[in-house]
Amino acid sequence: MISPLSFIHEKAVLGKDVHVDPFSMIHENVEIGEGTWIGSNVTIYSGAKIGKNCKIFPGAVIAAIPQDLKFQGEDSTVEIGENTTIRECVTISRGTIDKRTTKVGSNCLLMAYVHIAHDCMVGNNVIIANAVQVAGHVSIDDWAIVGGSSAIHQFVKVGMHSMISGGSLVRKDVPPFTKAAREPLSYAGVNSLGLRRRGYSSETISHIQEVYRYLFLNSLNNSRALEEIEINLPATKERDEIVNFIRSSERGVMKGYIS
Repeated sequence: MISPLSFIHEKAVLGKDVHVDPFSMIHENVEIGEGTWIGSNVTIYSGAKIGKNCKIFPGAVIAAIPQDLKFQGEDSTVEIGENTTIRECVTISRGTIDKRTTKVGSNCLLMAYVHIAHDCMVGNNVIIANAVQVAGHVSIDDWAIVGGSSAIHQFVKVGMHSMISGGSLVRKDVPPFTKAAREPLSYAGVNSLGLRRRGYSSETISHIQEVYRYLFLNSLNNSRALEEIEINLPATKERDEIVNFIRSSERGVMKGYIS
């Protein structure tokens, strides 16, 4: 299960049934959960904590020091949940003094050549397609999908159940349940298909669409739109998720619909 041609530091902790293929290197202070497979030529540096039943494909580099000139060698980690697949040549950097960790949740798929920078927080069931570049301090919530070759600016937040078109330049926050496309990145509707696949009812999806009509289609600024939403639309978990996301945005949210 562990190739004699790999290097495993004596202070690394590997669970039961971990497979490590030839020419991979696992440094000290690494924890790997049971049933995880590590392909050839993978490097896992100190500070990585990897959950059960993950798959890490050849060429991946996990928990390298951050590409941040402010980094002063502080102790930090990369934490990866269970059942997550990390494809070829993915790189995930350790945290800095800001959060001291970079996290990727459970049941995620990071396709080939994805980069996740320092202090990023990636939720559960997230799909990030090939060659997406995620800058530092980015937050990507549960069930989000990021199309291939997109670039996400530092400190951006991507809301739950959102879908970002391939090749996008993501400079502003992407609210939950939306589709984002075009240049500059703009509202392209509610992610109805994804929501149906995850069990959302037609009534709930219609309610979400009504919220976004106020925000993106009624020519209101965000503050006024939020006031109108809270006055005119019934309180639901989805409505409040959207309202709280918009109110807490520090970078501002993407543009409304552009014809």
